[in-house]
Amino acid sequence: MRHYKILILTAALLSLILAGCAPAATEAPIAKPVTLKIAVLPIIDTLPMYVAQQEGLFTKRGLNVEFVPVGSAPERDQLIAADQADGMINETISTMLFNKDKAQVQVVRYALRPTAEAPHFFILASAQSGITTPGGLKNVEIGVSQGTVIEYVTDRLLEKEGFAKDEIKTIAVPKIPDRMSLLASGELKAGVLPDPLSALAVQQGAVVILNDSKYPEYGFSVISFRKEIIDANPEAVKSCRAALEEATTLLNNDPTKYTTLLSDNKLVPPPRLATYKAPPFPA
Repeated sequence: MRHYKILILTAALLSLILAGCAPAATEAPIAKPVTLKIAVLPIIDTLPMYVAQQEGLFTKRGLNVEFVPVGSAPERDQLIAADQADGMINETISTMLFNKDKAQVQVVRYALRPTAEAPHFFILASAQSGITTPGGLKNVEIGVSQGTVIEYVTDRLLEKEGFAKDEIKTIAVPKIPDRMSLLASGELKAGVLPDPLSALAVQQGAVVILNDSKYPEYGFSVISFRKEIIDANPEAVKSCRAALEEATTLLNNDPTKYTTLLSDNKLVPPPRLATYKAPPFPA
């Protein structure tokens, strides 16, 4: 299902939403400890959350934050829909779909934005495909997680390359490890992967065709909570956001300090750990 016109409007309004969710200048103390469950994919976007946990930034604000691992965006969204998680890292298209009938999910902060120096999403071709240029992707099935930012970014990047809508073909491969495996074996001619897994795929022979460095407005991720959680515990959500902002500052100032978190939480494949440099996170 594609609602891209609505998505563009949603993205345009995101800055207003984020401003409306800003924490007060002085954090109000939480009367009693609050537990927040956050669904997390094994992606680099989650690193500030693990930094906040390691540095005790949640607990000092009276929060008990539990991370609920998920293997795909659809699995993450199912947990949120079933009230089995309170928050998540997602994207505007996910938020839009949750809120198409009524407001269920609210964005509170950016998680990660691509930059010219640090692209986030890569369209890759398998080594066996023989594809080396964007034109080679016309009418070729590209592995994506459908109905997510990955599919949206894929469509937008290819349209920027002059593709007609009927020349863009995608196939559902929701789990990132499956996408990597199918690319490596050549069963999938092309697929879209986030950094840093894209770099590992390249080491294994995949070819970079396009990335989102020129179009950062398409591939950013956000931190969202269920609206009923925000309504019931507004100070807890504000404190969570404040903890993440403090963690982001620590991380951006000294990213090498948190290298072990990359391996412990499987955010970066072992072959990439020695050379991987974390991207700058939105302050």
